[in-house]
Amino acid sequence: MVSSEHEGRLGEEFFTPGTSSFTEFLTAHRPALLPMRRPFPDGVRVAADRFPHGTTVLALTYRDGVLIAGDRRATMGNLIAQRDLEKVHPADDHTAVAFAGTVGLAVDMVKLYQVELKHFEKIEGIPMTLKAKASRLAGMIRQNLGQAMQGLAVVPLLVGYDVRAPEGARGRIFDFEVTGGPYEKYDFHSEGSGSPYARGALKKLFHPGMSRREAVLAALHALYDAADDDSATGGPDINRRIFPSVAVVTEEGFERLADSETEDLTREMVAQRLSRPDGPNAAP
Repeated sequence: MVSSEHEGRLGEEFFTPGTSSFTEFLTAHRPALLPMRRPFPDGVRVAADRFPHGTTVLALTYRDGVLIAGDRRATMGNLIAQRDLEKVHPADDHTAVAFAGTVGLAVDMVKLYQVELKHFEKIEGIPMTLKAKASRLAGMIRQNLGQAMQGLAVVPLLVGYDVRAPEGARGRIFDFEVTGGPYEKYDFHSEGSGSPYARGALKKLFHPGMSRREAVLAALHALYDAADDDSATGGPDINRRIFPSVAVVTEEGFERLADSETEDLTREMVAQRLSRPDGPNAAP
């Protein structure tokens, strides 16, 4: 983004006081760079099933913070477009985002959101509150409404560790709909085509004060149930060693579980299913 009149030099917009929002800065000066602001030509009909879509993601709170996870499959109509898609990403040190929906738009939106949070902190000198982060993401989703109405929706799930919240309630979950409305969810939530089955499993398995191990196993069981009933959700692929993406956000920050830990717990969960194909009983 350099001045066309002075090649190699920054334009005047970089030296003009303005908003602390990077998205608003792009909207004012370079709107064509926004992934949500690229309209289709008039008369072009979008076949949404020709674009890869990510499916099931979920989140649940536990004793030390909040966990977020997702399966790895992307579908394109009745085809499997990708088997190892990464749907869980850090947004900043104490916030993470996962997405269901149109993969290309979602990946660009996540990258822009990461820059948005970093830009605000550099300009203002302090990080946003978690509620403000949810509002910023909601605004970005709202900008994608035109493409969402053509079948290219992006539905993220936002989680964070809120140091301002009371002890024991610092892991927080925010859900969104395509018009941008943010809604705080409590205990657990899931999004994507397999979400009804994942939420059903989480309703059965969740209990307050879960350990990290218990939370990870509950998430893995929920994703397994989603894959069992939803063809667009990918189950664990033992042969290819492709397992769900799992991360936690705690007082120490964002942490993606090591591949070895996820694999070990996934194999344990699958072994449990040999004796109980429908999964464990509800938590006492």
